[in-house]
Amino acid sequence: MAATQPGRVDLTGEAADLLRRLTVMHGPLMFHQSGGCCDGSAPMCYPAGEFLTGDADLHLGDLIVKDVPDAIPFWMSRVQYEYWKHTHLTVDVVPGRGSGFSVEAPEGVRFLIRSRLMSEDELTAFDLL
Repeated sequence: MAATQPGRVDLTGEAADLLRRLTVMHGPLMFHQSGGCCDGSAPMCYPAGEFLTGDADLHLGDLIVKDVPDAIPFWMSRVQYEYWKHTHLTVDVVPGRGSGFSVEAPEGVRFLIRSRLMSEDELTAFDLL
């Protein structure tokens, strides 16, 4: 049996619940994590294709949410990735309203990233050692 590549990004149960509701309202979704300060460093959730990615962005992986037909791609700016490449990211949701155009804003909650340093096995798998 082949070893499974670890993921770089995951989500909490609360974030998955919110993404199920948001998918019903907005259709397929995507995340983009940019750099910057304040809400510029929060993960932004958009209807798929509404935020155009390009050479300045990296696709870190897809979030799979039960009962959501389409995977939710997670993108990060290359500049931000250089700071976070040694971390595993978890999308979570907390009460409060962030600013910006993220689709959860009207729900009175906001997405945020929780991070941890990758294990040695993860660093090896991603060729970061």
